[in-house]
Amino acid sequence: MTADWTGALARARAHAPYLAGLLDRLPDLTEILAAGDGEAALAWAFKAGEGAPEVPVALRREKQALALALAIGDLAGAFPLLKVTGELSAFADRALDAAIAAGIRRRVPDSEPAGFLALALGKHGAGELNYSSDIDPILLFEPELLPRRERDEPGEAAQRVARTVVETLSQVTAEGYVFRVDLRLRPASEVSPLAISVDAALTHYESSALAWERAAFIRARACAGDVPAGEAFLAAIRPFVWRKSLDFGAIAEIGRLTAQIRASTRGGPSVGPGFDLKKGRGGIREVEFYAQTHQLIHGGRNPALRLRGTRATLDALADAGLVPAAEAKLLGESYDRLRTIEHRLQMMHDQQTHSLPATPEALDAVAQLDGLPDGQALLAEIAEITDAVGDRYDALIMANTPSDTSGTVAMPDQATLLDDLEGLGFADPSALAERIEGWQSGRMRALRSNAARTAFEAIRRDLLSALAAAPAPERALARWEQLLNNLPSAINLFRLLEARPALLELLARILSLAPPLADALARRADLLDPLIDASAFDLPGDTGELIAAFSRFEPDDDYERKLDSVRRKVGELRFKLGVQLIEGANDPIAVGRALARVAEAALVVLTGETVAEFETTHGRIPGSELLVLGLGRMGGGVLTHASDLDLVYLFTGNFNAESDGRRPLGATHYYNRLSQRAISALTVPTAEGALFEVDTRLRPSGAQGPPAASIDSFERYQREQAWTWEHMALCRARPLYGAPPARATLLEAIGHVLTAPRQVDELRAAVLEMRATMAAHKRPKGALDVKLSRGGLVDLEFIVHFLQLREGKGLDPDLAKAIRVLEAEGLLPAGLVDAHDVLTRFLVAARLLAPDSMVPGQAACMALERACGYGGWNELTAALGHARAQVAAAWQQAFGETLETDE
Repeated sequence: MTADWTGALARARAHAPYLAGLLDRLPDLTEILAAGDGEAALAWAFKAGEGAPEVPVALRREKQALALALAIGDLAGAFPLLKVTGELSAFADRALDAAIAAGIRRRVPDSEPAGFLALALGKHGAGELNYSSDIDPILLFEPELLPRRERDEPGEAAQRVARTVVETLSQVTAEGYVFRVDLRLRPASEVSPLAISVDAALTHYESSALAWERAAFIRARACAGDVPAGEAFLAAIRPFVWRKSLDFGAIAEIGRLTAQIRASTRGGPSVGPGFDLKKGRGGIREVEFYAQTHQLIHGGRNPALRLRGTRATLDALADAGLVPAAEAKLLGESYDRLRTIEHRLQMMHDQQTHSLPATPEALDAVAQLDGLPDGQALLAEIAEITDAVGDRYDALIMANTPSDTSGTVAMPDQATLLDDLEGLGFADPSALAERIEGWQSGRMRALRSNAARTAFEAIRRDLLSALAAAPAPERALARWEQLLNNLPSAINLFRLLEARPALLELLARILSLAPPLADALARRADLLDPLIDASAFDLPGDTGELIAAFSRFEPDDDYERKLDSVRRKVGELRFKLGVQLIEGANDPIAVGRALARVAEAALVVLTGETVAEFETTHGRIPGSELLVLGLGRMGGGVLTHASDLDLVYLFTGNFNAESDGRRPLGATHYYNRLSQRAISALTVPTAEGALFEVDTRLRPSGAQGPPAASIDSFERYQREQAWTWEHMALCRARPLYGAPPARATLLEAIGHVLTAPRQVDELRAAVLEMRATMAAHKRPKGALDVKLSRGGLVDLEFIVHFLQLREGKGLDPDLAKAIRVLEAEGLLPAGLVDAHDVLTRFLVAARLLAPDSMVPGQAACMALERACGYGGWNELTAALGHARAQVAAAWQQAFGETLETDE
């Protein structure tokens, strides 16, 4: 659309007294605007304060010129909304910065401004400032850094600066004013001074801040004064704003705040004269709250949602699949239109107003300033917009707000509780009622507060119903009790379960069927959070995508926080994959491959971070690098929930070289220490728990040797000293970390070892001896141990590795792929891939559903059947028996001896 500068000037003179006055006072700028050169008009406005005798005058002159240039450009259709709000916000930054510097230099003339800062909140923080807006900064100071006279106390000096800032910007003079300044968003504003020390503010936000303050800080940014100190402060309070777990209590607070705003808003709830575009139902604030509500729910877990702008946030929510794209588009376009009309209201008289005029004549003037025919057309458009916004916002709040937010504690009536438990079919309802009363008596710290007991009461009946309907009710109840015992606070868990009732049934199944997942939940109840997403049953992406996801750290994260971040993300993915097994959502082999991708990505990211951290002290060894080799299931690319990571740490280059850091080390010592740290990064528990168990016993020299070896010594050891079982292990070797050229060198060395000529009889005898030794010392754990039982996966691996070493063929670390090659070569009987898949599928599922390898209860058996794709237990056990018989037949073909499978 072509900009209409002439029409904009005419409408401004006819319908906006404030703009008409500016056009008369600023003829040079008016001439530029009449010529239709918006950028030149802005450039003129930016310089309007040059040559002014003092800061307050300069700012007022720039403000008036900028207000006129932006208003006419807006009315002409030349400047989009974000251009207008962005320029106003940038000017507010400049004005605050100049006012702070003036305030400091008024008392200490020659000082460099430092130690005093302004945080922009609300629309100013988002870069979306109104045409005629208050600004709501928080003013902070560092007592040690703030320039002051020797006899001044830091606190009093800071208050002088704050008073100067307010006076400079908001005092009305012959030149007008700059901004009205509202400091009521500062901590404890009713009793606190205008400027607060950074330490005092940190204490407030870490201990006593309210939910609305979290929402306010979503859009906060350091905008003026000592900006680096402000950014450091915002980084320090990030955990307060962005919670790791979902916080439905904050959503309830927004719901209550919405109700209060609607009830107290003048002009009535329906659109008409006097309607409040900002606070009315379906108005500007509800679009902002819609975006912020989703940010509060999901932003702690998804940094991509930590945006300040409302439109950008809505787009990000749609991109993340958290809201429908059509709904985000409707709300975004509605927001832009309401903000535009709001600007028309404010252009009339330079007033901070959001309410439509009360008289028909004034309403017509606003409509005609906007280019509409009359006030009725404007009301019709606003009514359509606010109805659509209000309906969607109401649905969001109702879906995410617990039903009882009164804060009163409704303790269970004993008779009602007994009746409920009897009706639900629990074995001993009287004893169970006493246990439940005991939970709320103060014995469990998670239920000691009134808020926690109230939140629990809201879900108690539905929770007990879900536990009663669980596959193993008593076991589920016992594990629920253990979960409560281990949690310091459970309010967020209770509110999540109330807001998402479908999770109750899933939680009950997890507690009944999967001890490893139940144990994980007892340590981290927020593992349930990702299950509310539509993607909960999707498999994670490829290794590259996972590496990118695990590498998204906060800018100020140190090494320990990075370890925590990766542990948190890995824990959530492993938990989701476990739930997929319970629910039969994906093939267990696909889940096993996903577990391996997750582990590989975590290893790559954490090893990389460890290397970088180590290099800060010890530097690098020129021409050398670390390599990590995966063996066993990790090398093969299919893990279970119980799998260790079999790893070997190697390095390239000259082992006599020395590192170039401030604390140099010889190559061998360097890589041994680096390897130990890399292993610790994967294994040492942090605040977010443990990650993996790592087994490095397959390295040269075994468990007693150094943790790292050079590639040359590794190849030499494998060629000259290694046992047959070590070469068998090498058949599943896969480089996991290291640059492509180094990986290629390592794979070439492994290939030379595996394809070396062998005495077949010696190889056969060594393999059989080793399997017999293992059978004698490592017995099957139970009837369902498809790994160690004869005819199981270990026997299959021995067959495959024997043939790989004998023939030098099928040398793929993925066992299934290797079997296919060997079958195609006629070295294995047909159908062995199917046997491998049956056994592997069962192993992955059973490690979660029957971790002791014993036949579990009926419910877990049914879950195993479902996970493995069978219609009954007999069908599943028959398939396992057939697979083991196929392995036994292949054993007979490979070794010429019968294998007893106990089938």
